[in-house]
Amino acid sequence: MSGAVLVAVAAAVGNLLQGWDNATIAGAVLYIKREFKLESEPTVEGLIVAMSLIGATLITTCSGAIADWLGRRPLLIISSVLYFISGLVMLWSPNVYVLLFARLLDGFGIGLSVTLIPVYISETAPPEIRGLLNTLPQFTGSGGMFMSYCMVFGMSLMQSPSWRLMLGVLSVPSLLYFVLTVFFLPESPRWLVSKGRMLEAKQVLQRLRGREDVSGEMALLVEGLGVGAETSIEEYIIGPDNEIMDDDQDLSGEKDQIKLYGPEEGLSWIARPVTRQSTVGLVSRHGSMASRSGLVDPLVTLFGSVHEKLPETGSMRSMLFPHFGSMFSVGGGNQPRQEEWDEESLARDGEEYVSDAAAGDSDDNLQSPLISRQTTSLEKELGPPPHGSLSSMRHGSTTQEPVSSMGIGGGWQLAWKWSEREGKDGKKEGGFKRIYLHQEGVPGSVRGSLVSIPGVDATPDGEVIQAAALVSQPALYSSDLMNQQTVGPAMVHPSEVAAKGPSWGDLFEPGVKHALAVGVGLQILQQFSGINGVLYYTPQILDQAGVGVLLSNLGLSSSSASLLISAMTTLLMLPAIAVAMRLMDVSGRRTLLLTTIPILILSLVILVLGSLVDMGSVVNASISTISVILYFCFFVMGFGPIPNILCAEIFPTRVRGLCIAICALTFWIGDIIVTYTLPVMLKSIGLAGVFGLYAIVCLISWVFVFVKVPETKGMPLEVITEFFSVGAKQTADTKNN
Repeated sequence: MSGAVLVAVAAAVGNLLQGWDNATIAGAVLYIKREFKLESEPTVEGLIVAMSLIGATLITTCSGAIADWLGRRPLLIISSVLYFISGLVMLWSPNVYVLLFARLLDGFGIGLSVTLIPVYISETAPPEIRGLLNTLPQFTGSGGMFMSYCMVFGMSLMQSPSWRLMLGVLSVPSLLYFVLTVFFLPESPRWLVSKGRMLEAKQVLQRLRGREDVSGEMALLVEGLGVGAETSIEEYIIGPDNEIMDDDQDLSGEKDQIKLYGPEEGLSWIARPVTRQSTVGLVSRHGSMASRSGLVDPLVTLFGSVHEKLPETGSMRSMLFPHFGSMFSVGGGNQPRQEEWDEESLARDGEEYVSDAAAGDSDDNLQSPLISRQTTSLEKELGPPPHGSLSSMRHGSTTQEPVSSMGIGGGWQLAWKWSEREGKDGKKEGGFKRIYLHQEGVPGSVRGSLVSIPGVDATPDGEVIQAAALVSQPALYSSDLMNQQTVGPAMVHPSEVAAKGPSWGDLFEPGVKHALAVGVGLQILQQFSGINGVLYYTPQILDQAGVGVLLSNLGLSSSSASLLISAMTTLLMLPAIAVAMRLMDVSGRRTLLLTTIPILILSLVILVLGSLVDMGSVVNASISTISVILYFCFFVMGFGPIPNILCAEIFPTRVRGLCIAICALTFWIGDIIVTYTLPVMLKSIGLAGVFGLYAIVCLISWVFVFVKVPETKGMPLEVITEFFSVGAKQTADTKNN
């Protein structure tokens, strides 16, 4: 996974530039005021600082749609160019108006990077370490602030500090970021798949994962193109075809069994639906006592039921079928072991498919079905005539339905099945169903019960596996085209699905609306939880603690002392963020929020008491200092990075850009409101009132997280969006009942 890690580190440099800029302007504005004589014009002074916020807000209104149109990588390149140009213009700025224009350009760069970097990292990272890698922007942002404060502090010791040089230095790291985005960062594979550019997506995935066989994840990315499909939860018993017995198992009829073909000759697996509910199914249908009473969203309980059964040490390998190979090698021994997505293999698999090379086209208009090799391989095993895959499946035995299955990360596997039923006119009707499978317990005897998940693979002798399944219509299946294009599971070309593109109507799908409520709610509550107020008040608190006096005795001016205090405060954040990076995929996002927000509330309450109760200047200053440090450390462990992480995970691929832009717009508007209302609130309700209000917001935030925010650690993005679809349906059913 080193490829994905290096790409995430390179992308997170954009947040380093944002942190760098935030710290630099905080220091430089002290000297800008003197040169342009702005002491009597606080509005202009505030506008110089806030212009980047305005620029970020403006660019965010259109960044999502542009990212879905042009891609993630081009906008990251544009972001680096904007950073570079704004740095040069700030270095030159002859007057306030040019400086304001430069700050606006800088805001455009900040808006693009802050909005798209979490999305980019989520779309390129493996599920097992996605949380860790998506905490990197928080770490690099704080690291950029620390380095910038140190630079500005050093320059403040000069006889005549130059604010132009302070701001212009931004061009140096932005040039590095430009080189990384142009020559190192690939395009997001999910975006490439959404545009039908399958060959490019495969090459990017191979680079990111460090292996040749990426067939499972490629198929997963295509399935992620669907929005709003009807999804149901089922349970299967899976095992060798000679081991699943009907006695002691409440299984459906034999006609419902599904045959899974393995790579080794003579080894196959059978999956049969069971009529009783799995753990996930029971939660989906009934919910916990809390969700039934309306306290907890059924979606939260649904996600929680999965993580109760999730292995602690997930990997990209198969969890359900240790002896089951890629869907592209299910044929005889003469079949390759890995999927081949090149034109040559597509031409071999089906003569009727025109390859891109033959047509002289790029893979933007991929002519070949996604799963053509699987179709051919199954036909060789089942023995029907060639190039009649769908018809042969329909005329074949209903007790041996071919299914393709692959590990997609986090203990999940992807499969397809052909289902058949009697139509109204007596004719048989059928269609493909896509299945996300998740192991519910250990392999055990057919009469055994569920126990904890083992650390060893199952053996093919006498063992079965219980699995929960999310069953839905595949993104590539279209009943309208079934008679025109019978090519097996890939009923529609990926390019045909991608041609639909994102639409505003998709935002009104129940699952997407549910996810937007979670994302927007988190962004609003994060902004009003007090981080801006505490940052604003920190120099005053530390000065009361005697730090300012100590630094003055060392011969530092008040400006230099203020910058050094800010650098020290930022430095304290870095170890806390490092701890959060380690815990993000172990404890999980929801757990971190529920455990860190109470510390924020406690810190704010102590700050309120410290400003109301006189316990002596030394005691008050010491308690306030400890509270501020605790607040910062626990904020950057939870409420700092997690809203952006979750917003980058919970939306479908087709509308992810639009949805993340809505959440980011909420973030920037909230930032502007909090920044400009803070001085007014300090005058009207005082410091104790402001911190008390922040404490109440944090309390509301904890309740919101407990009730509405699910745990997404270790789950593929496409599975997360499917669960939101199911959860939205369950919520609607609960309200109706």
